Amino acid sequence: MLVRAVTAEDYAGWAPLWAGYNAFYERVGPSAVPEATTLVTWSRFLDPAEPMHALVAEQDGRLVGLVHYLFHRSTNMVAPNCYLADLFTLPETRGQGVGRGLIQAVYARAKQAGAFRVYWQTHESNTTAQALYNKLAERSGFIIYRHAL
Repeated sequence: MLVRAVTAEDYAGWAPLWAGYNAFYERVGPSAVPEATTLVTWSRFLDPAEPMHALVAEQDGRLVGLVHYLFHRSTNMVAPNCYLADLFTLPETRGQGVGRGLIQAVYARAKQAGAFRVYWQTHESNTTAQALYNKLAERSGFIIYRHAL
């Protein structure tokens, strides 16, 4: 398995993974991510001036996983934080180290960028992913609140 940054040529392989991620989190129907948002997001990954990044996992010439992450400042430290925003692997590749490889690749890039930490969130019902996450990171104990505007 190869984990690498996306290139412009990866859109056709990335888009089904992105759709799978959105379907997993029930971002369909009225909650669907608009196509325009997907296209802007994709363009951000390819813009070196953007703090948003995407990596893909490739096996036998086929994309089998994705991870999106971004860097941001914090009020309680000088070094940036790295937020792992999205992680998805094809169902048939789960348990084969794809997710682990993607997370570890984010760790490496965050360390190279001088980040203080990598953090992410998952839904409380995503117990399969939590089994992996519990091996790779510690739970912070924080509860997330949000308010749509």
